[in-house]
Amino acid sequence: MSEAKQIDNVVIIGGGTAGWMSAAGLASMLGGTGLSITLIESEAIGVVGVGEATLPHIKFFNDSIGINEAEFMAATSATFKLGIEFVDWGRLGDSYIHPFGEYGLSNAGIGFHHYWLKQKDHPETGPLDLYSLPIMACRMAKFQPPSADPRSVMSTYRYAYQFDALKYAPFLRKHAEARGVTRHEGKVVEVNLDPECGDIQSVLLESGEVIGGDLFIDCTGFFGLLIEKALETGYERWTDWLPCDRAVAVPCESAGPLLPYTRATADKAGWRWRIPLQHRTGNGHVYASDFTTDAAAEQALMENLEGAPLADPRVLRFVTGKRRKLWNRNCVAIGLSGGFLEPLESTSIYLIQEGITKLLEHFPHTTDFSDDAEEYNRLIDLEFERVRDFLILHYHATTRADSEFWTHMRTMDIPASLAEKIELFKTRGRIVKYDRGLFLSPSWLAVYLGQGVVPDMYDNRVDLLADDDIAGHMQGLKSLMHKSAAAMSDHGEYIVANGMAGAA
Repeated sequence: MSEAKQIDNVVIIGGGTAGWMSAAGLASMLGGTGLSITLIESEAIGVVGVGEATLPHIKFFNDSIGINEAEFMAATSATFKLGIEFVDWGRLGDSYIHPFGEYGLSNAGIGFHHYWLKQKDHPETGPLDLYSLPIMACRMAKFQPPSADPRSVMSTYRYAYQFDALKYAPFLRKHAEARGVTRHEGKVVEVNLDPECGDIQSVLLESGEVIGGDLFIDCTGFFGLLIEKALETGYERWTDWLPCDRAVAVPCESAGPLLPYTRATADKAGWRWRIPLQHRTGNGHVYASDFTTDAAAEQALMENLEGAPLADPRVLRFVTGKRRKLWNRNCVAIGLSGGFLEPLESTSIYLIQEGITKLLEHFPHTTDFSDDAEEYNRLIDLEFERVRDFLILHYHATTRADSEFWTHMRTMDIPASLAEKIELFKTRGRIVKYDRGLFLSPSWLAVYLGQGVVPDMYDNRVDLLADDDIAGHMQGLKSLMHKSAAAMSDHGEYIVANGMAGAA
């Protein structure tokens, strides 16, 4: 085994969102340590570029590396995002929104949904959505930044962005290069391994240049040039639970008000996305090729566009799952090279961000980093598995039987970890809480109730309060949510008024 030495040089292979987020994150957090960061990409190799919808964690990432929100919004034609609407998932004709915020307000340490469950059959109670401020804002096409005052109902939500992914990477490139990242244009044609220990020593470019490093980050997408082609790490497939393996995407002209949310509409063999940007609308159809054809999927997408198409549709192919190790030897796979759990719930950029964050938390001082790699892999595996379970829930919690695909998803065996969560909610109304993991209680609650998983019981402590008191409290909350959302700015007008509008 080679003698351990200090980590001086990090080499990132691949640009795009994953590569430039990695470069910007490392440069911003470790830029004053003397660490050399090099990114190698080739303009001849395209990027996926359809990851337009995000989760609220992206704001923290942008803020932490010093990005100005207005500049970012204008540069990427971004809009704000308060949640995700799901149409036709539990059954045809249904619609609910997964909000980036709370439902109601807890009382006496009891989750608000238990009060709603007791009162739900009363005509004046109404749907759970009426007690969520971000959902009300979505329905009214409104937006206002949340308040920092925890006593205000305006502090009960967060927000994310919807942006042009092809514009985000160039924006981050400028940010990273200004902080010392060196970019090399070129195609990697060979990966050289240390004959003694098997670590990556260097890469050979098509130009003949050899670039060495101590730690390599693989951002080469599904191809996995370093993590798989060179190190043969292996891939854990989750296609039995998440069989969608293709997507066809196309932008179109905008129509209607600028909505502060993404829409996911279930189709016969998958689902279609709609993502409103400032200058256009992003659209796509994610589907399982075992249950439909490429031609039928493209037809379903094109027939449901709200405006004229702005480009030809393009098909992407993927295999749901993850690498057996996302940190193998001296290589860390970030982005699609590490795994992919399909676009549902906009988790791809979050998993990129989490990969970067965990790498920074476990960044090694020397090349003797086996303990760092082991802990990194343990934590990232947890993230992937918990996201996986949440995505499977959307497909499995359905009464749809109108196609072979939905019958299969409704009746398939699911991971024991998810089955236990569903059973606990169905019997007691309890939501499993994690020390680590992306989706918090309101997210699970939105999907459970939105898709017809209704508990048999509520927390019996609710019965200690008088029904009239509960009903009065709920009516007050419902009124407060409606009035607070109505007082917000129009979403599109807010973007323009705050200098966030980009060039058309």
